[in-house]
Amino acid sequence: MALRLLFHSLTMTNPEDPKKANSIYEFTVKDIKGNDVSLDKYKGHVCLIVNVASKCGLTKSNYEELNELYEKYGDSKGLRILAFPCNQFGNQEDGNNDQICEFVSKKNVKFDLFDKVEVNGKNAHPLWVYLKHKQGGTLGDFIKWNFTKFIVDKQGQVVERHGPKTDPKNITSLVKYF
Repeated sequence: MALRLLFHSLTMTNPEDPKKANSIYEFTVKDIKGNDVSLDKYKGHVCLIVNVASKCGLTKSNYEELNELYEKYGDSKGLRILAFPCNQFGNQEDGNNDQICEFVSKKNVKFDLFDKVEVNGKNAHPLWVYLKHKQGGTLGDFIKWNFTKFIVDKQGQVVERHGPKTDPKNITSLVKYF
């Protein structure tokens, strides 16, 4: 396994079969500026991974509450929030990365923002295939809307999934993973 992780860190690729990955640390994503980011940089941190959109009815409350969670637990407990813009639901994230950056700067977002991804279908990013495999939804493994949230523990394991209507401030179970 150590050799596999070393190889991954050198090649910056994703597992051939995302469902067989051992943790999120085996994945590489692009940040909002297009730079490769190996998720092993989050080792030892509790992560909240969420698909976001700037034009959704849930946008205002979710961005506010994600900011509050990050301000409360980012420095003190090491919480990391990984936000992935997605345009698969009602065309609610139709801007390019520069427009998305402009939007989040107005929201004073301090947590990590990544390149726009697909979370469902044949073009779903491998990380999202893995997340859905580890924590399926009530009606199926697919993501049903913007602001689906996954909690990942300090060992990189997906431990909880919360639907779009669960406000970030109401994910009280998050603290047990710190």
